[in-house]
Amino acid sequence: MHSGDVYSDALLRRVLDSARTIAMVGASTEWNRPSAFAMKYLQGKGYHVIPVNPRAAGGTILGETCYASVHDIPRDKTGPIDMVDIFRRSDQVGPIVADAIAIGAKIVWMQLGVRNEEAARAAEKAGLTVVMNRCVKIEYGRLHGELSWGGFNSRVISSRRRRANP
Repeated sequence: MHSGDVYSDALLRRVLDSARTIAMVGASTEWNRPSAFAMKYLQGKGYHVIPVNPRAAGGTILGETCYASVHDIPRDKTGPIDMVDIFRRSDQVGPIVADAIAIGAKIVWMQLGVRNEEAARAAEKAGLTVVMNRCVKIEYGRLHGELSWGGFNSRVISSRRRRANP
């Protein structure tokens, strides 16, 4: 399914449309880090993003309580976690994916530069959808025609007006 990191726009749209609550592993307290930009952007699009960062656990990031691990998120307060978005090195993905499987997440998304075939196979075997080496923020913007605002070619052409939010 994830061969060569090639994903159809239909699959990416389905993933982005089906997720409402995202656990962002590697969320940063520093405003200028990619995970901070992604978290703020996704919050602005209506996603509930729960930051996961052991060094910031117990504090808040962009108004959300931060947890040490995906497993520590109190789902009685947050509801189900639809997606686990991973901003960690590829060699650190295995235990995070194991947690995603254990909590019943539907999607594991590994950010740009993050690939772990063994963890991806385990997630897919457990029924999760896996996306590797892609950025949720970039893909959302591309599929909703927003990258063109910054001068990027989104490869999405339509004469129809885009909806503001999904």
